[in-house]
Amino acid sequence: MLERTFSIIKPDAVAAGLSGAILAEIDQAGFRFVAIKKESITKREAEGFYAVHREKPFFSSLTDFMSSGPLFLMVLEKDNAITDLRKLMGATNPANAEEGTIRKKFARSLQENAIHGSDAPETAAFEIGYWFAGYELI
Repeated sequence: MLERTFSIIKPDAVAAGLSGAILAEIDQAGFRFVAIKKESITKREAEGFYAVHREKPFFSSLTDFMSSGPLFLMVLEKDNAITDLRKLMGATNPANAEEGTIRKKFARSLQENAIHGSDAPETAAFEIGYWFAGYELI
């Protein structure tokens, strides 16, 4: 079933010059880029985006990190996009990620793990709407 998901190439990967390699991995996996933009986000925007984690001990460091430099915001589409992107990304902790996944290849740590992807249809809908206006979705 054709589905849309949301993804971010995080500041650590952008700063390390890995954006092109990650975009190529996504493209080669058969995703269609519905929308993509490179931005720097504010701490407040990061706090709103990650509000679900507000009470967790890593919230402040996560929002500091996500607002520390440019990142790529993307809407991706393909059959089973959410599940397929999660598989392509690998485990959140790169030490536990399977060989060949984006995080195994490019992540530096649990927090600086190169890429974010939606984990459910409801999450994808929220995340897409948070960063993209309807007219930006091709």
